[in-house]
Amino acid sequence: MDWTSLYFKTSNLNVFILGTGEVATRRANKFLDHGANVKLAGNDLSKDLEDKGAVLCSTDEVDELVSWSDLVVVASGDNELSEHVSNIAQDKLINRADFPQKGDIIVPTSFNIGEIEISIFTNGKSPLMARQLRKKIQSVITEEDILEIELQDYARSILKEVISDQKQRRKYLYEIFENKQINEYVKDNKIDEAKLYIDNLIRGLQ
Repeated sequence: MDWTSLYFKTSNLNVFILGTGEVATRRANKFLDHGANVKLAGNDLSKDLEDKGAVLCSTDEVDELVSWSDLVVVASGDNELSEHVSNIAQDKLINRADFPQKGDIIVPTSFNIGEIEISIFTNGKSPLMARQLRKKIQSVITEEDILEIELQDYARSILKEVISDQKQRRKYLYEIFENKQINEYVKDNKIDEAKLYIDNLIRGLQ
């Protein structure tokens, strides 16, 4: 497999999307929701995208838009224009929605549960199965899992104050995860009590 899963910061990233259809709109929403500056070249723009700050441009401006952008997304049915944009965007990050293997970035199926974001990539073999796997994953993640993440984050922040050794911090995080009293608090959705218990437990290490 040629692809490696990564997350990169998109706040204030300049994203040019060639196209304004269904796929282009999905891409635009994703980048806008994560703080990017988005311009699209095409026929029209939905009010939802306009309200989020997307800008509609003419396809006559594609050269200037590529120059402006940090990331280029090709999601147009105009094959000739798509190839032109791809050719002049050689020094840019590019996502080819039409021919993913020709680009160097793929935007996978992703979803959020609380503050967890999960992405699924089938190497382009089956978008349908990516959606089915998404449903399965969503069905097994519980509210308790979300609370455990919050508590682990809370515990890590305190442990960094009192223990300098990373391996020791990891050891205590496992102990906190397996602590019966903390698990009872989580089951009863008593997050404040769990945090107080963790705080007293960790502070006692000093």
